[in-house]
Amino acid sequence: MKTVASCGVVLLLLLAGHVSALQTSLPSNSSDKNFDGPAELPREYVKSSLRDTPAPGKTLAVHAGQNLQEVLNRASCGDTVELEAGAVFTGSFVMPDKKCDDAHWIIVRTGAPDSALPAEGTRLTPCYAGVSSLPGRPVLDCRSTTNVLPKIVFNSKAGPSAIMFPAGASHYRLIGLEVTRPESSGSVYNLILFKGGPADHVVFDRLWVHGTAQDETTRGIFLGPSRFVAVVDSYFSDFHCIAKTGACVDAQAILGGIGDSPMGPYKIVNNFLEASTEVILFGGGRAAASPADIEVRRNHMFRPMSWKLGEPNFVGGRDGSPFIVKNVFELKNAQRLLLEGNVLENSWGGFSQTGFAILLSPKNQNNLCPNCLVTDVTIRYNRVAHMGSGMQIANALSDAGGSVTDGGRYSIHDILFEDIGGQVYGGLGVFAQISTNIPPLHDLKLDHITAFPPKFLFMLGVRGAIPKISNFVFTNNIVGTGTQLVLSTGGGPDNCAFQPGRQGLVGVLKSCFTSFTVEHNLVVGESDSWPKGNTTVKNLKAVGFVAAEKDSVSDYHLRPDSTAKHAGTDNKDLGVDFSALSTAIDGVQ
Repeated sequence: MKTVASCGVVLLLLLAGHVSALQTSLPSNSSDKNFDGPAELPREYVKSSLRDTPAPGKTLAVHAGQNLQEVLNRASCGDTVELEAGAVFTGSFVMPDKKCDDAHWIIVRTGAPDSALPAEGTRLTPCYAGVSSLPGRPVLDCRSTTNVLPKIVFNSKAGPSAIMFPAGASHYRLIGLEVTRPESSGSVYNLILFKGGPADHVVFDRLWVHGTAQDETTRGIFLGPSRFVAVVDSYFSDFHCIAKTGACVDAQAILGGIGDSPMGPYKIVNNFLEASTEVILFGGGRAAASPADIEVRRNHMFRPMSWKLGEPNFVGGRDGSPFIVKNVFELKNAQRLLLEGNVLENSWGGFSQTGFAILLSPKNQNNLCPNCLVTDVTIRYNRVAHMGSGMQIANALSDAGGSVTDGGRYSIHDILFEDIGGQVYGGLGVFAQISTNIPPLHDLKLDHITAFPPKFLFMLGVRGAIPKISNFVFTNNIVGTGTQLVLSTGGGPDNCAFQPGRQGLVGVLKSCFTSFTVEHNLVVGESDSWPKGNTTVKNLKAVGFVAAEKDSVSDYHLRPDSTAKHAGTDNKDLGVDFSALSTAIDGVQ
């Protein structure tokens, strides 16, 4: 295994005195080039195991009623700060800059023994805080409801967040804590905040980070200008903004990609993540750099359907206004990101967006990020379920007219889009919007995808003199065409997807793309306009799924006699590799 940090990165880290135990080599199955299709995979990964964060110093016990900040201030590198299990510590606590190193971390953790927590690598749930269930969420299945987590409660009069990492703070590991805010105290913007300058080498391990059921809590973690940060085996819930009457408009479990110094690598693995507007968002604010080398794996990204107005047991703000919902996963500023083995659920429209589950859209937000880009994104082996529409892949100008640096090199494969709901979720019922402005979108590969949108397969858009999209590959998929194959993003005859005069799908593809490969797809629905090399069938039952009716599928494995067996350009089955997907997401929900 070869370590793959560039010389420049290594030099910067040496100068900073933080050559990291978290900087690792690539996974053993990666090639030297480290590419998946057109997208480059992360060059650096974060190691987050306990053995990589040693704390060989003394243990400092903090009991209920004692001054936690005072103990944090006098802790030395290598010490462990143990908070009494079940005790409540109210305030705004700062993790000081102590110039620690890879051999001397500071651990802040519950005073309960390791045996009282889930094993390392196992997700913590609210059970460990004495909570046996949360309405509208997946069943917690508690083996015990003994409260073993100390609770850190934000006090807005003491500072900007419950836990803050200022410039220079490094080598902290937080284990087995509940981090929250009080009820009925107005809007809280960040429970955990990186602020003021670069901080690095922080591991959030087996935490419950949450807002309150009907108050505005904007986000769990604001990564800010940070490097080498891991969020693992944790549970995030109740992050939401209230429509019409609230003070915020965007809520996330985790927000990154905003800052003027290098950001990343990041590891977000094996968490339950819940938020109303975007569950995870990178970008959307002022930045002079782009976060790089981001690993997002085996997370359950979720929001309760009870947050949807009109649903049974509806829950919104205290005045009855609903929470603002946009999408599940969004990138406005990121590079070399891997989204793998996740389950993404429940996205609906009705606010400023229309229920797309995944957005790849570099954005110069308010003209504060001309260097923003979204490039080298690999999305593979994910299940995406219950959404207004599937994906929005677009290079667009900001509302103020500013452009970004780049958007492209996306490899999206082995994804199951299940229950694209159209009007049920307040959306367009489209599988993918693909559109561009300046700079033009490029190098997009959609491969081995299974999706059955009710209305449109594609929503396409290139207008006027804007360059066409280049290098579009759509292969080895099993898809439905909906009631109409292609929808224009608007603009009449000025749009590449304007239908009159086009010769079917081929004509639209030639008008929107400089180069494209659309072949070896099994298409359910419209049969006349597809390029040669694609197969069409009339309904889902004719695909050859193990268990399918005319209009629904309950088992996406293919029967041996299916025409989709071994029919791909790679001799694999068409559509998602359902066995590999099932393995990748096993235990995620």
